[in-house]
Amino acid sequence: MQQERAWRKPMRADAARNIEKVITAALDCFREDGPNVSLKTVADRAGVGPATLFRNFADKDELVLAAVERQLKVKVDPVAEMALENPDAAAGLVEVLSAVMQVANDEYNLLSAVAGRRGLLLGLAGKLIESLGLLLQRGQQQGTLREELQLVDMVRLVAMLIGAGDTVEPGSFAWQRYVALVEDAIRTHRENRPLPPLEPIPGVELPV
Repeated sequence: MQQERAWRKPMRADAARNIEKVITAALDCFREDGPNVSLKTVADRAGVGPATLFRNFADKDELVLAAVERQLKVKVDPVAEMALENPDAAAGLVEVLSAVMQVANDEYNLLSAVAGRRGLLLGLAGKLIESLGLLLQRGQQQGTLREELQLVDMVRLVAMLIGAGDTVEPGSFAWQRYVALVEDAIRTHRENRPLPPLEPIPGVELPV
């Protein structure tokens, strides 16, 4: 694969612009129309023909994953870079978890369109996972994160948080409560503070 990329011609500027337009249109369409939006709707919104869309994205899965990757790069990677500069690695790690959850909440419909595609999503999140690993290691060296934690634990905790995000109202900040609970679980010492407010699960009535 690396050898193939070495001789591949650079993407033309107009082709790169079309890709950006399609991804931007996809993000808008998923937010407005839900996870079942059609590719024709996306192409129309982007102002390109179906042939242009399919030239760059073989199917809906590829387009959705490209949009997920864009959001991680734009909204999470900068937070991770700043977190790596934070002298308190544990605090930096929690900032990254919060950034991931904000994206998951903002792009609820987008993530719903790739539910269950763990391998592909983990592949896109490679840089994020690397940052989590570095922050975990530093926090353990600083004595602020539990020594027995492994990177696989952090990956699963992210997955758990995203799963919890499925039970909160899109656009709300109810996910902050569960980031706080995870923070309490991974730190060597739990802060004496109240949890963020509890909000009901939309459409579900639980016994008091």
